Amino acid sequence: MQRLQDILESGDGLFEGFFEWLEGQYDPESGGFYYARSSRNSPRLTPDIESTAQALGIIERCGLAAGLTEEVKGRMIRFFQSKQDPVTGYFYDANPDMRRDEVMVGRALGYSAGSLRKLGAAPLYPLPGAGGSEEAAPDYCRSPAAYHDWLRSISLVNSWRGCDRLCNSAPYLLQMPMEKRETYLQVALSYFAEIQDPDTGLWGEGAPYVRISGTFKLLTFYNRFGIPLPRVPEIYRSLLQILRTERAEDMCYIRNPISLLSSMNMDIAEDEMVEIAEITLWNMARLKRADGGFSRELHRSPPAPNVAQVKPGESYAGHSWLYSGDSAVSSRS
Repeated sequence: MQRLQDILESGDGLFEGFFEWLEGQYDPESGGFYYARSSRNSPRLTPDIESTAQALGIIERCGLAAGLTEEVKGRMIRFFQSKQDPVTGYFYDANPDMRRDEVMVGRALGYSAGSLRKLGAAPLYPLPGAGGSEEAAPDYCRSPAAYHDWLRSISLVNSWRGCDRLCNSAPYLLQMPMEKRETYLQVALSYFAEIQDPDTGLWGEGAPYVRISGTFKLLTFYNRFGIPLPRVPEIYRSLLQILRTERAEDMCYIRNPISLLSSMNMDIAEDEMVEIAEITLWNMARLKRADGGFSRELHRSPPAPNVAQVKPGESYAGHSWLYSGDSAVSSRS
C-alpha cells in the first residue's frame, strides 16, 4: 500500500495553515467557535452550537483534545450549557429561525449533549424525553404506531433532506428506557429495510450525491444503535461509480462518501483505494482558501452553519450577506 501512503502524505500539505485558521474561529469570551472568519465582522452573528461542536470534533479526531487547557474546556462547557432551555431541555442558538426547523433542533440536541459528554460534563437540565421533560419530546414519541406513521410521512424526493429528518429521531429514541426503545427501533429498521433500493443499496431519490448523502444520514442512525449497515456491497458499487462520474461541488459530497466507506469495514482493492484517495484529495484542493481554511462549496460558503437554517431568498439572522470564498467550520454532513 506504499502508493496509497504516498498519496495521503502528499495530501497533508492541504492542511497547511488550517489549524491556525481553526484557532482563529475560537471566541474566548463565549467559549464557542464562529462559523466563518467573516462572522466576526457582523454584530448579528455569534458563535453557534453546530460550529462549536464540529470544531471540538475536529480537535478530538486529530488527537489534539489533550492539549485543551482546563480553562478552555470550562468555557466550552459553559457555552453549551448556556444554550439549554430549562423548561424543554432543548438547546437553541440565538437565531429564532432555528427553533422552527426540526432538523436543526434535533442536531443541536445531539451536538450539545455529545460535546458535553466529550468534555466530561453533562446538561444542566433533563433532555427531551427523559426525566421531567417527556412532554417536550416530539409527538411521534407517544406510541410506536405514531412513530410508524411519522416515518412514512417524510418525503424522500430529496434523499438528503428526507433521510436527515428520519435519522433526526435517533436522539429521542436514545433517551427512552431500553425496552421501549427496542420497540421503536424495530419500527424504524423495518421501514428502512422496506424502502432501501435492493440494486443500489441507496435510499430515497435525487441526484447521485444527494442519494449518497441521504444514505450517509441513515448510516448515522444505524451507528447510533450499533447496527450494521445493510447491503454494503451494493452501496459500495454505487459510491464508487458516483465518485468516478459526478462533480462534487459541496464539501459534504466529499466527506459523506468517505464517512460511508469508513463504516463499511470491507476489504477494498488497493487500486480502488488509490483511486478514491486521488479523487477525494483533488476535490478537497478545489475548496482550499488562502486563509488556511476550506469553503463549504466551490466558490463560497453558505451564510449559516447549516443550509437548513437559510431558506432561498432569506437572510441569516436578518443580515443579508454572502462572503464569496469565505472559509467555514464545515464538517457538516
